[in-house]
Amino acid sequence: MEFDTAQTDRLLSTTRAVRRRLDLDRPVEREVVEECLRLAIQAPTGGNGQRWRWLVITDDDTRLALAELYRDGAFMLDKGLERAEATGDAQSARVYAGAVEFAKVLHKVPVMVIPCAEGRVDGADGATAASYFGSILPAAWSFMLAARSRGLGTVWTTLHLRKEKEAAELLGIPETFTQAALIPVAYTKGTDFKPAARRPAAEVTYWNRWGD
Repeated sequence: MEFDTAQTDRLLSTTRAVRRRLDLDRPVEREVVEECLRLAIQAPTGGNGQRWRWLVITDDDTRLALAELYRDGAFMLDKGLERAEATGDAQSARVYAGAVEFAKVLHKVPVMVIPCAEGRVDGADGATAASYFGSILPAAWSFMLAARSRGLGTVWTTLHLRKEKEAAELLGIPETFTQAALIPVAYTKGTDFKPAARRPAAEVTYWNRWGD
């Protein structure tokens, strides 16, 4: 099967962490979220375990409660903003400033998706943790790419995990499952996203031996 690599490359290079340009007033259709999830679970998974579960939250009160848990950890964003401003890192300062403002309106985002994986890796060694999260993160990223291709914006967030137990109690998530992230989902205001400024791949890539 041949792919239009120009379109594929555009999707991969312009799927941004969207915070400022989310349309908080436009509903997101259930069937669109379900389409993205059907694509997400085509992702590779260790040992074909398929131990993922997806919790989609649209209830107003529940989204508000989750946003409050998220905002409890937002002091880290304030510290990041202060650090970026102090060092003169304008790009990071813009990112942190957007994240701070986003935290204030998170409860207004129409859909939140929490990808979960069966099992726990608390205190696990690096190989075990890498294998475990390697079976849920590709699926979550596939979900975000599918959302982008349908005019939706997403952002990978984890601040609510500082209150993981409280979130699990709120949502009825069993203790035997791990929450990987909280992904807000909304249509975007415009779709003209561009590739981000990144260091050239050659500067961060070594061949055969570290440093070469």
